[in-house]
Amino acid sequence: MINKVVVAAAGRGTRMLHLSQEKPKHLIEINGHPFLYYLLKNLKEAGFIEAVMVIGYKKEIMEKFLRTYDGEFKITIVNQFDILGDKYGTLCPVEVVKDIIRKDESFITVYGDNLYSVKDLKKFFIDDDFNYISGLRHPEPQKYGVLIRDGEDYLDKIIEKPTTFVGNLINTGLYKFTPSIFKKLPLISKSSRGEFELTDAINLLAKEKRVKIKEIEDFWLDFGKPEDVQTIGEFLNNNK
Repeated sequence: MINKVVVAAAGRGTRMLHLSQEKPKHLIEINGHPFLYYLLKNLKEAGFIEAVMVIGYKKEIMEKFLRTYDGEFKITIVNQFDILGDKYGTLCPVEVVKDIIRKDESFITVYGDNLYSVKDLKKFFIDDDFNYISGLRHPEPQKYGVLIRDGEDYLDKIIEKPTTFVGNLINTGLYKFTPSIFKKLPLISKSSRGEFELTDAINLLAKEKRVKIKEIEDFWLDFGKPEDVQTIGEFLNNNK
């Protein structure tokens, strides 16, 4: 049974420019609520019992918001910077929860600046021994990590921002992991971008046929740029 969801929310969000100078981008308001409010709301409605929040930038502001959130939803706070220092990359939020997740426990991982429907979140409550990665058909796959299939269900590999067309199914950052992910983390070195990439660890699992693809049906909203405040605000107003 999956109960925990790990929410990666340690970064500032530099693409948000002035909007994230005084607060993490996850707390920038849309229609009167911080963006993170909508993510936590959907996670709770999907059936998660506990969120493990991985924070870092402006931690005091994030902690204040999380303390005021609905007490029916248990929130465990982990400070990534306290544990890993200046180590950086998408792999880090998973690394810092390895002592919180039980050795026999699967869990979900999402980014705190992404929003999914309750329906799509529920699809990742999968009680088996495989890891899962979310995919979405996108008209501009070259801007993202593209998922390459191995047969019907399995992931062969992820190709980051391909310069030639290899497919249009992109990675949307919603994962179900088994504890097998933790065994791959120490094997990962810095990428060409100078970061520790979670997708490199996923590719190692994919070579062992331990990763399956689950496609998003409703929507994926990526909250990354100042103009997204208006775009996502209008989306939420039109899709209540």
